[in-house]
Amino acid sequence: MTALSSSEIAQRLEKLTELSLELSNNHDTPLLLENILRSAKSMTYADGGTLYRTSKDKKSLCFNISLNDTLNMYQGGVKGQAVDIPNIPLVDDNGVKNLSAVAAYAANYKLSVNIQDVYTVGVFNFSGTRNFDQQFNYHTKSLLTVPMHDHEGELIGVLQLINATDPETGEPCLFTETDQRFIEALASQAAIALTNQQLISQLENLFVSLVHLINIGIDEKSPHTGRHCQHVPELTMMLASAVHETRSGPLAHFVMTDKDRKELWMAGILHDCGKISTPVHVVEKSTKLETIFDRIHLLDTRFEILKRDAEIRMLKSKCLLYQADVKNEVLATELEHDLQTELTRIEEARQFLKKLNLGSERTSQEDLDRVAEIANWQWTSPDGTSSTFLSADEMENLSVRGGTLNAAERAIINNHIVTTIKMLEALPWPKHLQNVPEYAGGHHERMDGKGYPRGLHGEQMSVQAKIMAIADIFEALTAKDRPYKDGKTLTESLRILGSFALNGHIDPDLFDIFVRKKVYLTYAEKFMDRTQIDNVDESGIPGYRP
Repeated sequence: MTALSSSEIAQRLEKLTELSLELSNNHDTPLLLENILRSAKSMTYADGGTLYRTSKDKKSLCFNISLNDTLNMYQGGVKGQAVDIPNIPLVDDNGVKNLSAVAAYAANYKLSVNIQDVYTVGVFNFSGTRNFDQQFNYHTKSLLTVPMHDHEGELIGVLQLINATDPETGEPCLFTETDQRFIEALASQAAIALTNQQLISQLENLFVSLVHLINIGIDEKSPHTGRHCQHVPELTMMLASAVHETRSGPLAHFVMTDKDRKELWMAGILHDCGKISTPVHVVEKSTKLETIFDRIHLLDTRFEILKRDAEIRMLKSKCLLYQADVKNEVLATELEHDLQTELTRIEEARQFLKKLNLGSERTSQEDLDRVAEIANWQWTSPDGTSSTFLSADEMENLSVRGGTLNAAERAIINNHIVTTIKMLEALPWPKHLQNVPEYAGGHHERMDGKGYPRGLHGEQMSVQAKIMAIADIFEALTAKDRPYKDGKTLTESLRILGSFALNGHIDPDLFDIFVRKKVYLTYAEKFMDRTQIDNVDESGIPGYRP
């Protein structure tokens, strides 16, 4: 092959520049690798080429792509046939470098190898090449092998070209020194691009691992919250996909790219990360009187003291009768009857507070009045001090109308979203993830502006945040692992969610898609207990019109 003209060199430089731009912009690694090999072939007029990648243990070279124009061969790569070529070991079992295979030699010594005729070189073992030629009636002549290294000098692959071809005669010829220099430059640029992608991937994996680390911390504090953190992202993506596929109605414009999906998924995973700062006894509060322990047992003790004192009073009254030598059986019977009445009253009060403490039912005004009455009972502690039966704190907690949290504890729980926003807004998010704080931080906002922490109205919220709000509520309604409630059936959950769509709590258009596309059923079949999955009559769901 004659020396390259200045115009040909200029053309190669232009190709190299174009490839450099592509290497910078292309994030599809398989396609990038194939383009590298095809560009190297085109640049040197090579008939064939192979790209090797190092194995995970760095002990061998793996065939990644193999091309040959004459044989019309295309293995590996983006759309090629499966690679059925064995790996090339870089070292043997004793750790000795493999120098017989030219690709391994180039890799081990970090040197390019340019061979004019493989059949006249006795340094390397070309038995595999000869077998290939014999099998496919091919003749391998020239060979150019160039190692690829990252910024730390670590081997990441080997680029090998076969049979440079004279563009004028079409005959195989040698790879020139200019060819070698251009391919070395290309390999260097390709290695940089691949390394950058690997570093980006490693950083993304590290970040995802840190996110899961936060959820592990929440899991350790509360296994119930931990499952919530796993299921909400799943349901969020189910509903988001259903909205993406909707082609009519108010949300027909909503579409998501792969980057959008990754951003929403990340927001879903992190939506409750602020709970890592929430006290365990608040997150895990399963009864109204629970703090570090359930204080209902303290009330049990007081009730037992009241019973004991009632018995003591009755026995003292009997003793006075006997001391006065008054044998009045009727009066003694009345004393015992009064005792049983008092013990029954005390036991009924104990059972009432025990049930009320569970927080599983809505507390009525009648119940609150009875709590206030019992609170004013008097009891005497072991030190002889007489005081009201319930302390102010106990009465406040038992008077909670719904659930188990009092106002202060509810504020602590609600503050987790403020902490979540602070944590997420403190991070330097890349462009494709910059909406994570808004999506994750908006799942407790409401369409009517009565949500928290910012009191946003529907038009101020993104579709993604509204989607996550529905996912958060539905997961909480159906979850069976909460210490303070039982999981509701599908019908019960959808009716509650439907009422939320009517009263301005959630987006009614999203709720319509949630039901119409049966997102609830997809989620239920994957995560809910079979006993909760009943036959849903969609016509009876508030806020939904089939």
